[in-house]
Amino acid sequence: MLKPAVNVMVKAARAGGSVLLRHMNKLDALNVVEKERMDYASEVDGLAEAEIVKELRRAYPEYAVLGEEGGMQKGLGPRAQASGRYTWVVDPLDGTSNYLHGWPHWCVSIALVENGEPVHGVIFDPLRNELFTASRGSGAALNERRIRVAERKDLAGALLVTGFPPRERARAGAQLDCVRELLVAAEDVRRTGSAALDLAYIACGRADGYFEAGLQPWDIAAGVLLVREAGGRVCDYRGAATGRLDRAEARGRQLVAGNVKLVEPLQKTIVSSGYAASFD
Repeated sequence: MLKPAVNVMVKAARAGGSVLLRHMNKLDALNVVEKERMDYASEVDGLAEAEIVKELRRAYPEYAVLGEEGGMQKGLGPRAQASGRYTWVVDPLDGTSNYLHGWPHWCVSIALVENGEPVHGVIFDPLRNELFTASRGSGAALNERRIRVAERKDLAGALLVTGFPPRERARAGAQLDCVRELLVAAEDVRRTGSAALDLAYIACGRADGYFEAGLQPWDIAAGVLLVREAGGRVCDYRGAATGRLDRAEARGRQLVAGNVKLVEPLQKTIVSSGYAASFD
């Protein structure tokens, strides 16, 4: 049985997903802005986020909201959390470039973060009607069926996932050197265009390991919890903890995810290849 907060999150994610689906057949008419070089947002991102926030605040108006489009918004009313203890972290459309190109791989991501740590997470893929949910200490599920990370013990034969975010193109050479080294042992490397779905796929065992840089909390907060609750591990490129997931960072952050045994050789390869040093 889903927790009460997760039920609210699911309703909000489905509401946001409905907005995205309604606009799929009129992509040419959308107003698109370039937030940064090769980093785009459309009016539908904002419309979906507004619908999501409306549903979340109908149930929990006192919680703060950190959204990719709306930024940080304080809680409402006399019970608002002045200390910022609880924050909704929302990505209304993770995979905007995919969406705008008609590439069928994008999702809605919502997390409830308490004092920097995600306690509930929902990732919803409207096109496949796949709903990933997790609550701290209660496991992770896909369409209400329990999921676990893959059991691969090392890089040999592993299917890895990464991303090439526009904010990190200056380090593309170092990342490609790392990919070259990983492909000596791994089966293959995918680049799907949605960090949230990448992490959801790690959680359900569709891929073995994931690494990416330039990430913000709305990209990964729900996915981090999914991986943890599915028995996996997340860390940064040096093996350190992820840090608070209720605060945006100018440079973004790095993330490695997979099962406990696979993360270590993946993270060490990122270091040995010189990719991690490019962030020093």
